[in-house]
Amino acid sequence: MSANPDPSKEPKTPPQSPNNTTTPPIPNAVIDRSDQGTGEDGAKQWGYDLYPERRGEKYQPSWGRVLLGIEGQENLDKIKCERNVYSCVKNSPMVKLMMGALKSSGCAIDIRRHIACEVCDVSVSGGYDPVLNQVVVCQNIARNEGIVQGVLTHEMIHMFDYCRNDLDFKNIDHLACTEIRAANLTHCSFMSAWTQGDASPFKIKEAHQDCVKTKALNSVLAVRKVTPEEAIAAVERVFPKCYNDLEPIGRRIRRNSKDMYKAYMEGPMYGYDVD
Repeated sequence: MSANPDPSKEPKTPPQSPNNTTTPPIPNAVIDRSDQGTGEDGAKQWGYDLYPERRGEKYQPSWGRVLLGIEGQENLDKIKCERNVYSCVKNSPMVKLMMGALKSSGCAIDIRRHIACEVCDVSVSGGYDPVLNQVVVCQNIARNEGIVQGVLTHEMIHMFDYCRNDLDFKNIDHLACTEIRAANLTHCSFMSAWTQGDASPFKIKEAHQDCVKTKALNSVLAVRKVTPEEAIAAVERVFPKCYNDLEPIGRRIRRNSKDMYKAYMEGPMYGYDVD
């Protein structure tokens, strides 16, 4: 499923302004990255150090971890990852909705070309590469179908933003905006907010917003060599506009609800070609 590097470009939603936030540590998060840097500093500046295969490096497992059974099955991991991707493409209402929205926007996905399973740094579970217009699924982290579904949906939101709007991943406000949208639409249920320490039964709406800000902030910090203050400022600047932009899913998805099926059924109402 690793695609050939034939860059594909398509149209592209910049941002605007939001509130409080703390500076939590960088999480084991789904992130995206931007234009290639040069050298080690350039790779870290744009997040390429998190995706060694994106830099043309072949993953080398350590003998110690191979003997412990932690590494050394990369080919098998890739096969399992590709099977999970295929299953999500065929069965997941969220992934099918995103693929339909991309197709209707003139950016149809060929899973052999636009989705790649790779070994990544353990701090990330996936990414979006705007240079090659590919979603990366981290086969060493996203090991089951549920996680793969979350990665695909999250990264396809970045792909959708890049396709439909004039999105520049080197612009920290644009990056913050697309991370806010992905967290808002796919991740921040009440339970997710609770585990992050952002939830309160007395302010559920604020808890959801704080969860989205936390996840967006962590993703920006993970892939940009900026200070926490700069990342917070970018998230706050664009938050109101980007938080209220629910395209193409049309609703915030709650955990253990029928929301994803409702969103899928509503897709044709918004002109999206869902199968």
